[in-house]
Amino acid sequence: MNTGLVCEWCGLGAEKGENTVYWELPDGTRAIQITETPAVDCKECKMIYQTDEITKEIEDQLFLIDTKKIGKTISYKELMAQPRLLKRNYFDFS
Repeated sequence: MNTGLVCEWCGLGAEKGENTVYWELPDGTRAIQITETPAVDCKECKMIYQTDEITKEIEDQLFLIDTKKIGKTISYKELMAQPRLLKRNYFDFS
């Protein structure tokens, strides 16, 4: 199946997938489990990882929401649907 994705680890073809990740909250008080997170799944080298874009989306969202309202586990879609306290991350100068 040619999905147009190239594995950043081995350089061969990869597929879209999902996995569970664990993330430390920006305030450092705890870590949460995020299920069904979009991932790149390489059948050749067996790496499963998040793209830089997904990583930034998660980090920005966790910075912009009230993390006290989420439990120990949340799905990626539920996390991204949480209401933001700010419209964007004004501290990201990249």
